[in-house]
Amino acid sequence: MKPIYIAAYHQSRFGKLMDMPVPAIINNAIQGVCREIGAPASALDVGSIGAACNFSLNEQGLLAGLMAMTPGLEGKPIEAVENACATGGQAVLSVVQKLQLGMGETGIAVGYEKMRDAEGKMDGKLIGRVLGYFSFPGEREGKVFVFPHLFAEVMQAYMAEYGVTEKDLAAIAVQEYANAKFNPCAQMNKVQITLEQALKIEGLNRYVVEGLPLKTYDCSQITDGYAALIVATEEGLKRLGVRRADCIQIAGWGQATDPLRKEGRDVLRPAGAYRAMRTAYEMAGAKPGDVNVAEVHDCFTVMGAIGTEVIGKAEAGRGARYWVEGKARADGECGINTSGGLIAKGHPIGATGIAMIGWAAQQLLGKAPVETQVKNPRAAATFNIGGPICASVCTVLRPAS
Repeated sequence: MKPIYIAAYHQSRFGKLMDMPVPAIINNAIQGVCREIGAPASALDVGSIGAACNFSLNEQGLLAGLMAMTPGLEGKPIEAVENACATGGQAVLSVVQKLQLGMGETGIAVGYEKMRDAEGKMDGKLIGRVLGYFSFPGEREGKVFVFPHLFAEVMQAYMAEYGVTEKDLAAIAVQEYANAKFNPCAQMNKVQITLEQALKIEGLNRYVVEGLPLKTYDCSQITDGYAALIVATEEGLKRLGVRRADCIQIAGWGQATDPLRKEGRDVLRPAGAYRAMRTAYEMAGAKPGDVNVAEVHDCFTVMGAIGTEVIGKAEAGRGARYWVEGKARADGECGINTSGGLIAKGHPIGATGIAMIGWAAQQLLGKAPVETQVKNPRAAATFNIGGPICASVCTVLRPAS
């Protein structure tokens, strides 16, 4: 296969896009990433775009057509993809696959989500119902906030099986808020929490579902935002005028999908997630020990723990302990979610997988904020999921040699 490189990355600040309409969001993402390397959109051969709530919250379809409205992209092979919260990662793989098929030498992946209104307000119950569409119909009945409820069940099961405490999992959120403080694009970079605050049921921190352990601070954010990547072959880099030495290689990738129904599956050891990650490592000729940068899909703290296990940094049931022991810090064994993760950076669904890859690439280039920059970064792993640990997109990145 052709080596594929990340030539440029761009994202909005995550949080609220206010009255920015969807066509402007998409155009801003495209123009923003093109400006990073001074290349016109016309230099891009192919594209993919993803959003999860474009129909249900934005009343907009045919996103590829909106993408083609940016001058220079008309008439190009562009497609829209949707894979729940793994939509962004899927958009990147879509572009990579187009390049491997010989459809072009350069491509762009765009992801976004607009979940708040023009005043920055959100309708929590509406969003809860809309996101519930990405679950199995029989498992959403009677649940107001479907995914917090499903992952509260996962959290309870994880704690029961491995003897993990709420305090252990809360430590993940505390570390991520500490990381987000230094990420200028993070939604919660003006907020800091202590372990005591993350555990105390007071104010906005409450149990989301009665009788289950998930609390507000265990949850990711409802977020507006966009992100974009330009990827290219070696020939494409020459056309873009980008030096290979200034790029990160997408050395390996994997994608797998488990059944949508959560019941009957081992969601604590998700088979598809492990398979996708293993595929990415094998393609890259790498192993978990080579990785000292990672971004994992912590939609809830329990997924921060399980994600740490999926990327191979901890055995099953030991992911939370990895964080408690400080191994996931930027100065630890492997800097995980130094961006702040979904919990503190924000979770604009369609943009999330792209932002994970983009931040990991910035780490490998030594361009992360100094306070969270991993020293001597060698290789990075990303793990992006969709649904109740159903869809998995994984990558392994390394500096271009």
